[in-house]
This record gives sequence, C-alpha cells and structure tokens, in this order.
Amino acid sequence: MRRLPPGQPNFAVRRERDHRALARLVLLLFCGLVLSGGFVFAAGQRFSAVRYGYKSEELRRERERLLEEQRRLILAREQATSPARLESAARAIGMQPVRASQVETGAARTESGQSSSTTALAVSSATLNR
Repeated sequence: MRRLPPGQPNFAVRRERDHRALARLVLLLFCGLVLSGGFVFAAGQRFSAVRYGYKSEELRRERERLLEEQRRLILAREQATSPARLESAARAIGMQPVRASQVETGAARTESGQSSSTTALAVSSATLNR
C-alpha cells in the first residue's frame, strides 16, 4: 500500500461521509435486531409449548394414578363394610345377634312412653350386656 508523504498537497484531503450509507447501516442493524428478536421469541414460545406438553402428560399420569388409588380405596372400604365381615368382627369382640325378645314393637314403645332414642339406647345396652 502506498502512502503519500506528509509534504504532498493531497495529504490533507478528507473523505466526505456518506450519510445515506450510515442510514442504510442503521436500518440494516434495526432489521437484523427485529428479525433475531422474532426468532428468539418464537423459540421461547416453542420451548414453552414443549414444557407445557410435558407438564400436561405428567399431570395426566398423576390423575390416572390417583383415580386408580381411589378405585382401590373404594373397593377396600366396600370389603371392610360388607355385612359378612361386620358380622364376623362383631362376633370376634363378643357381640351376639339380636333376639326377638330384645326388640320392642312400635305399640309397646308408645304405651311405655319412652322416646325412640331411649329405646334404641336400651336395646343397644342390652345387647352389649349379654
């Protein structure tokens, strides 16, 4: 590259600035930033959608697990409260079936003047005492 010596008259000549070129560069920079910002935003949306998809699948599996556990617990409750199981548990603690002599009819209750709660308490205590 050749350089002019400092004593040459053309040495001090300055180049003019092209303001249109500067404006084009600024416009190009702005368009590039907008375009790259759009790509970043679109990528963020895509990653968010994938993350929500995984979360949705996880919640769906959790819901299925909880429904299965609910079915299992309902079945266990039904088995525990079945009449045959309650009867065997009552016999195990010493309870006996109610005999006809222990049950008062509606007419006998109204004659004696006892309320239904007092009668029920008397019947249950008689059952436990025997």
